[in-house]
Amino acid sequence: MASGFIFATGIENSYPTIHGARRRVDEMAKCGHYDRWREDFDCVAELGIRFLRYGPPLHHAWIAEGRYDWAFADLTFGELRRRGIMPIVDLCHFGVPDWIGNFQNGDFPELFARYAAAFARRFPWVQLYTPVNEMFVCAQFSGRRGFWNEQMTTDQGFVTALKHLVRANRLAMRAILEVRPDALFFQSESSEYFHATCPEAIGPAESLNQQRFLSLDLNYGRRVDSGMYEFLMDNGMTREEYHFFLHDTARRHCVMGTDYYQTNEHRVTPDGQLTPAGEIFGYAEITRQYHERYRMPVMHTETNLREGPTGEEAVNWLWKEWANLLRIRNDGIAVVGFTWYSLTDQVDWDTALREDNGHVDTLGLFDLNRDIRAVGRAYKQLIEDWSSILPAQSYSLVLPLDMPGDSDPDLRSEFMRRLALRASASVEWRQG
Repeated sequence: MASGFIFATGIENSYPTIHGARRRVDEMAKCGHYDRWREDFDCVAELGIRFLRYGPPLHHAWIAEGRYDWAFADLTFGELRRRGIMPIVDLCHFGVPDWIGNFQNGDFPELFARYAAAFARRFPWVQLYTPVNEMFVCAQFSGRRGFWNEQMTTDQGFVTALKHLVRANRLAMRAILEVRPDALFFQSESSEYFHATCPEAIGPAESLNQQRFLSLDLNYGRRVDSGMYEFLMDNGMTREEYHFFLHDTARRHCVMGTDYYQTNEHRVTPDGQLTPAGEIFGYAEITRQYHERYRMPVMHTETNLREGPTGEEAVNWLWKEWANLLRIRNDGIAVVGFTWYSLTDQVDWDTALREDNGHVDTLGLFDLNRDIRAVGRAYKQLIEDWSSILPAQSYSLVLPLDMPGDSDPDLRSEFMRRLALRASASVEWRQG
């Protein structure tokens, strides 16, 4: 059993479609993971990391309703278990299989819940999940900004994608808990802020600053304000659909994951147009806003920066994000983990995956040759320096983690006792 602070990284596994769904952007393929996954796991071990954001490629594993190809997942997850690396499993990362179509498909949530249950039954030792990654970003880029998948550019496209993504996430959590009652869910979501460029832009900025919360409001059963309720109703959500989100949440099993990049803050013009603002408030202030709204434990689930010409730009960003995390933790927010995303460099994120140019983004702890970058060495040292300190501090929330490789009989007995208690509590909670 383990209960310490979570230092993590991840394998970038986005797979949206572009160009009218004629081309799929598969980051695992572009970054060489399908061929070099053993080397990638070696890199994780080299850093001293025991937690990895990782998921099977949905478009390969989910081949039809009720039909799955687990061949690659059996290999990779088996190896993670053998190495004692705990996956935080991304089940849906910005795309769906061709036979589903896109996020406008109202059948997706229920079908996805069955896929999640099938995965949990196939890999019952897995405890940690992100069922649907960055629901707000996915709905924005797919339904309103025309980047991916359905490539729509309307508020109705956004709301339709959002309600299906969040319903899928909620139903998947419920399905996984039926298999694994002690499952924990790290809801990786982009933490954003919209700044008005002038007084005339205050209204649009305020609306967007309410919309940024919609995915988590619906996920955690928080009632939206009257303006957002009208926005949802005006753009295709029904009262029945809205009421679904108010009940039977799994938030007692959840950690709120907050992702922060330099691109998370935006300038808003009077007509609602967005331009990059850069880092103004920063991670600490924006995460505090999210925490005040939901009052849940927090994990910094994504950040990165390009290495830059000196090689120190990414290192300085790492330390800035780490300092921001310590700041909110020292202010009393229960922070359970930190993530540099991703393990290796990525490809074509300079265009938000809208173009298939093969452009390498120097965002990783390792380059695509699997040679460690300066930020990788800095993260390794940070982990060595802080891993023995944080679990003893008063604001380090204890999570009951069933780590792969834990075989001590006394620990196993205690785990099974807690599992039984959680199962009993889950039944009472559902009945209540």
